[in-house]
Amino acid sequence: MDRIRIVGGKPLHGSIPISGAKNATLPLMIASLLTRDTLILDNVPRLADVLLLQRILSNHGVDITIKGKRPGDVEHSNQTMHISAADIVDTTAPYELVSKMRGSFWVLAPLVARMGRAKVSMPGGCAIGTRPVDLLIMAMERLGAKIEIDGGYVIANADNGLEGGEIEFPKVTVGGTHVALMGACLASGTSVIENAAREPEIVDVADCLIKMGARISGAGTSRIVVEGVAKLSGTRHSVLPDRIETGTYAMAVAMTGGDVLLEGARPELLQNALDVLSQAGAEISATNAGIRIARNDAGIRPVDVTTAPFPGFPTDLQAQLMALMTRARGTSRITETIFENRFMHVQELARLGAHIHLDGQNATIEGVDRLTGAPVMATDLRASVSLVIAALAAEGETMVNRVYHLDRGFERLEDKLSRCGATVERISG
Repeated sequence: MDRIRIVGGKPLHGSIPISGAKNATLPLMIASLLTRDTLILDNVPRLADVLLLQRILSNHGVDITIKGKRPGDVEHSNQTMHISAADIVDTTAPYELVSKMRGSFWVLAPLVARMGRAKVSMPGGCAIGTRPVDLLIMAMERLGAKIEIDGGYVIANADNGLEGGEIEFPKVTVGGTHVALMGACLASGTSVIENAAREPEIVDVADCLIKMGARISGAGTSRIVVEGVAKLSGTRHSVLPDRIETGTYAMAVAMTGGDVLLEGARPELLQNALDVLSQAGAEISATNAGIRIARNDAGIRPVDVTTAPFPGFPTDLQAQLMALMTRARGTSRITETIFENRFMHVQELARLGAHIHLDGQNATIEGVDRLTGAPVMATDLRASVSLVIAALAAEGETMVNRVYHLDRGFERLEDKLSRCGATVERISG
């Protein structure tokens, strides 16, 4: 099993290319099931989750070809993916595949919308709380699907097709909004999605669906209206840059000091997080090439943050911010409101010398003068990268174990950090 070795203490200088967003790529790939035509996605990141979803879609009969680097491309340029779901040969998504990635459950919507039926295993994924699929199932029922649960599988049928309906989510759900959007596109009549998620990835998927012929208005607001169409066509779409990767590297620069250009990053995708970093003492400027992050020797200032759905502070950057605050000059407080059990990185940060007190969904971080390298264990995707951020500022060597979590969501992390001066290497086996 691979590990990452980090020797801390070096500021970061240079540039880091930001990859396509994982959280947009996965639902965009799933949306390919809505049409017989080919969907071409540019700026697709090289991630373990993308490879796993390729396997899941292949199980349904989807053909996927990937074109990588071309002459003249930059070193870290992303892939172009051609996805053809001309013939769906199986409408069952089995446990052994869905259990490995929670988001793959979303295939339920396009399979029922196009084929009238689906049998999808209850999902798996990161161990950061229950993240129930009740709201996703409710959305499909509001669109006329008949749902039963048998043997750990959700069995959905809509023999005469889905029908437009009113979907009002009791709480904001990104997965539920994706499912509702995909189902409503091919439903007969008009669908209204209330209390919809407003995340940029929702807007990116909606933009792609509109290119495919869907009639969607209101994406990016809490009320989305979808006029169903008889069929969708293929299109070409470029995945938006990953705001979580952007925020992660921005926090790494704030932690270590230095000056780094995050190439291709878009500030409007994570303005709240950038504001928090400014409060913490980072200097942030937007340029035509991306976002520039710098921090001098003035030190890190403490902040108080509560995670919230977009446009609030992202839960997917909570662990990274906590790592940064371990070196702040004072006391910081972080409240996690999105997922329960998302403080699993705390005891690993403590191994590096962090002082963190937990009280339910509240974390109080007392900044320390120094962190010290130690062996640590990654527990989930975002927690694992928080350990990397802490290790970059720790004295001595840190060995991060179980880095397959990192590979799920961060493309070539060790390469990107190394090119900015960090001592980071992957150790295989």
